[in-house]
Formats: sequence, structure tokens, C-alpha cells
Amino acid sequence: MQYLPLFVKLTDKPVLIVGGGSVALRKAGTLLSAGAKLTVVAPEFAAEFVQWQQGGQAELIKGYFEPALLDGKLLVIAATDHEDVNAAVYDAATARNMLVNTVDDQPKCGFIFPSIIDRSPILIAISSFGTAPVLARRLREKLEALLPQHLGPLAELVGRFRHKVKAKISGFAARRQFWEKVFDSDVVRDVQTNQLPQAEQRLLQLLDQPQQQAGEVYVVGAGPGDPELLTLKALQLMQQADVVVYDYLVSAQIMELVRRDAERICVGKKAGDHSVPQQDTNQLLIDLALAGKKVCRLKGGDPFIFGRGGEEIQALLPHKIAFQVVPGVTAAAGCAAYAGIPLTHRDHAQSVQFVTGHCRKDGTEPDWHSMSKANQTLVIYMGLMKAGHIQQQLLAAGRSGSVPVAIIENGTRPEQRIVSGTLAQLADLVEQQHISSPALLVIGEVVALQQDLHWFGQRPQAAVFGQTLTRME
Repeated sequence: MQYLPLFVKLTDKPVLIVGGGSVALRKAGTLLSAGAKLTVVAPEFAAEFVQWQQGGQAELIKGYFEPALLDGKLLVIAATDHEDVNAAVYDAATARNMLVNTVDDQPKCGFIFPSIIDRSPILIAISSFGTAPVLARRLREKLEALLPQHLGPLAELVGRFRHKVKAKISGFAARRQFWEKVFDSDVVRDVQTNQLPQAEQRLLQLLDQPQQQAGEVYVVGAGPGDPELLTLKALQLMQQADVVVYDYLVSAQIMELVRRDAERICVGKKAGDHSVPQQDTNQLLIDLALAGKKVCRLKGGDPFIFGRGGEEIQALLPHKIAFQVVPGVTAAAGCAAYAGIPLTHRDHAQSVQFVTGHCRKDGTEPDWHSMSKANQTLVIYMGLMKAGHIQQQLLAAGRSGSVPVAIIENGTRPEQRIVSGTLAQLADLVEQQHISSPALLVIGEVVALQQDLHWFGQRPQAAVFGQTLTRME
């Protein structure tokens, strides 16, 4: 993060603008709307500056920049057409540890002006750190169309109630839950239709109701890693939760979308590293919910496909804890799609099986014969550690050693890597290419289509029996 976004109160604060043309005029208008006390120095001024001076909104100094003009100022903007003048302003301000903005010269900016969406008192600022201002403006235009005009009046209404709510409801989490209920109520509709007295009365009624502190659990699938594969509901619940209990397989980019002030608890769970036993995770969810918390149990992939989501919900049932389940894009679907491998195809695979690479607790082996049928796709989760055993069992059950296989490492993520070969090579591929978790094994005739259909990330690697794998660019 190159710049820290801040909202600064500029009411009656002294600000210097060097320049009196159209560019300076735009900056001055923004600063005046924030209540700044403007001083503008330039040889000549646009007509609006003169009008502002006559109205007592700005002080104009006809002349040229001198470092002494910086005395007592909070901010300074260099907005002239002369690079040497702008550089002199920047150097003088920087020497005094002042914040300076040099228009259209990002390296000489201690602060920058964002594109602003104004729904006062709601303000949204968008910035590209000065690298792509037109792109930032385009994003602002899109958000302007999405955000309703009644946001401002709604914020003003709830702002008047903040002290009443704080006096009646103790604890930050309880107050936040109250406001969540308000924003899901007809108060919003009343404000939208400009029925403000009715909205205020309805808000008072909600405040007079008993404040329930019942906790609940959201079992949410985070998908295989790409944050853009999150469902809208998953994102909403991630923003509402008081606590997020997550696994290692949830990518860092997805964790960035969790509400900033939510408590985060990692319970591990990846190949070879189970930091928290499953029964302890179950008890953790129970304890948090019984304490009145809204708990987001965030899992990689889909919670009901090798995610133990069913086990965790079963643990909640005796305690009558409310829950809901949000499906996610399972690794098989997401990783195969990003690798260019259709799991089914009329010419190559009429069925697909999702299986886990781990045996049952009692050591019972899966039905290798059903998994070895031709013209079906086999997707194996958590199969790296037993790749050799999987290879041997499938070959022994009759699957051809020449059937294509793909190992998809970090599927759907920027660092995605695909190693391809045949079933006869599977164990060697895992060892020679130093495959690490998370990785998915895909076995079947459809894998051969990846060379043509692959579209995301690095190009796939093709294995030639008995030769070192080479990367295809």
C-alpha cells in the first residue's frame, strides 16, 4: 500500500495553492467544499478565484511562490504549468515535512486527491495512487450508478441515534448486530421513500425491542483460491461475522475480504498439518455461538465436498444453534476449469468421480475397480502423499497406464501450475516436479484436451516418458 487512505477534517484549516489556472481551480473547489481556508498565489487568477475572494472564501496573493508562504499551512498544492516552480514548491514543502500535492506529477506527491463519490455523510474515495486517474474516474462512474442517493439521509438518521443505541446496548458486538438488523429492516425503505418521521419512529421501536444475543454459525465455502469465485452471499456473511474460523486452504486474498475488525482463528487443516483436531474445532464453533457470536466457518472449496461441513453442523444441532450453509466452488470444478480440463465431454467422459486420497479410519480401501473405468474422469482430492499407492491400485484394477493425468497445484491462483503426463508416470511426476499442497489429481481422457483449452496462468507442462519435463511457454 503506497498511500494510506485518510479522511482529514479541513474545516478552517489553512491550505496553500500555488497556481491560478483551471487545474488549480478544480483542486480549490474540492478543498472549499471541505471547508478549508484557502490562500492562493499566482501571477494571474481565473475569474472564479476572484469571486471566491470577494465572497471571503479565499485569499489571493498576486505574485510568485516563496517558501515563506508555507508558514502555518497544513497542506500545499503545486498546480502551475511550470515544472521548475512545482519542483521548488515540492522541495520547500518536503524540507518542512509538509504534505504536498504536485498536480500530474505523482513522484512529487506526499498526498493525492482521490476520485470522490459524495453521499454525505457517506464518502467513498477511489485512487490509483496517481498512476491511472482515468481508470479511477471510470470506477467512480460505475459506483455512482450503483449507490442509491438515499445513503446520505440514512446515514444522517442513524447518526442521530448512535448515542441512544450506545446508552441502551452495551458491547461493540451487540451494537453492531443491532445496526445489522436496522439495515435489514423497513427503516431503509422508509428513508428511500422520504418518509423520514416514519423511519425514525420505526428505529425507536427496534431499539425498544429486547436485544437478542443468540449466536449463529455460517458454514461458508471459499472456493479454491481466486477471490472472484466467491459467491455474493459468502462475501456478505464474511462481512457480517464477529469471528472467522478458517483453514489454511483459504487464500490470503480471500482473507483480505473478511471484515477488518472480526476476530480470526486459524484451525489449520492441510496435508500433513492438522493444527486443531476436528473435535476441538467443533467445540470452538459451539462455544463461540453460545457466547452470542456470529461465526463464519470459512472453508476452502465447498464445505460439503470433503470439507467436513456436515460433521461440524451435526455438532451444532444438540445445542440448537442456528446455522446456514453457503456452497462454494469445489476444487474439482474450479481447478479443472482454470486448467482447461472439462470434467465431462461427450466424446471422452460420460461420468466423473470425486474421491479423497485418504482411506477411511478403519483402513478400508475405496472401490478401485469402479474408479478405473474408461471414459470417466477421476478427480482425487488430497492425493499427493499417496500418489504412488493410487497409481498402483488403479493400474492393478485395469486402468491403462497411458491414460492422461494432470496435477494442478495452486489451482485458480496466480501461481497455478499444471504438470501433465500419464498414469504410469504419476508418482514420478509428483516427486520430480516437487509438487506441493494444495494440489489436485485429475485422471482421464479429458486431460488431453488441456493443451488446446488451457487459458489461465502458466502454460501446462507436457511429460515425455523417460525424459525430463520441460516447460512449454
